[in-house]
Amino acid sequence: MALNVSDIGEKELINYILSKSKDIIPDDTAITKFRDTNLISTCDMLIESKHFPRAMSYFQMGFKAVTVNVSDLAAMGASPIGFLLSIALPKDLEVNNFKEIIGGVIDACDYYKIPLIGGDTNEASEIIISGTALGLCDKPLMKNTSNAGDLICLTGDIGLAALGFNLKEDNIYTKKALKPIARLGEGKVIKDSGATSATDITDGLASELYEMKPDSLGFMIYEDKLNISHEYKDISSKLGLNYLDLLLHVGEDFELIFTIDKDNDLNIDFTIIGEVNNSNKIQITLSNGEVREIENRGYNHYVS
Repeated sequence: MALNVSDIGEKELINYILSKSKDIIPDDTAITKFRDTNLISTCDMLIESKHFPRAMSYFQMGFKAVTVNVSDLAAMGASPIGFLLSIALPKDLEVNNFKEIIGGVIDACDYYKIPLIGGDTNEASEIIISGTALGLCDKPLMKNTSNAGDLICLTGDIGLAALGFNLKEDNIYTKKALKPIARLGEGKVIKDSGATSATDITDGLASELYEMKPDSLGFMIYEDKLNISHEYKDISSKLGLNYLDLLLHVGEDFELIFTIDKDNDLNIDFTIIGEVNNSNKIQITLSNGEVREIENRGYNHYVS
């Protein structure tokens, strides 16, 4: 019986593409030598039924389309130079709604100081927005280049968007879900401060940790360092959701997770959540002291 793409999932599809190309670097973005620096390029496609919550406005759709791409530039420590927008729309979409989407795109481009330089339009049965972000960086941060003894750090709190997707009222959780912000400035500071690796959290903390793990090394993170509030736990419980599952396996926070030497001099707000060790495992120490191996699971576009 023939396999469907849903049988193997997004990461295996990407691995197949990588196996067929000698020129793709398996990281957050493409890295191309350009004069005396590097061209950093990335693209991300958002589909209405998969990536836009029902409560999301058309303006927020446009803003998010820029954010998800700029977030990859942030993970590399790159400076943005241009954004390309390709958009497919249903024939019956109201023109005012189209204008709202473009308004969100333009507002985000202004916010991140990345000019809109081109793109394409087409027709589809639902809204599809594909963005391409370009940047420059002399020494881009890579995913899996940490060293034993490094600290594992976050630029902010995670799991807020994951909870917000399940809520209707206006609060900090739904704000994070509906209008995420890329950590572009922080990415540059992290790179300049000598971080040893970095990526952005899109598919969940667990998935990103597995992407970051170097061969033979391991990660230990601590539940007590993840800034999980009593309110977060209470709301999750009332919704019948496991708060750790939301934190580890959902994503969409667009925070940066990075590693840095213990003797760093990093001048931004960040939280230390663990350290790199020689265990060759990815584990979490729970609040009760139990050490548990973290499952390699995150968001999968091919699972409904």
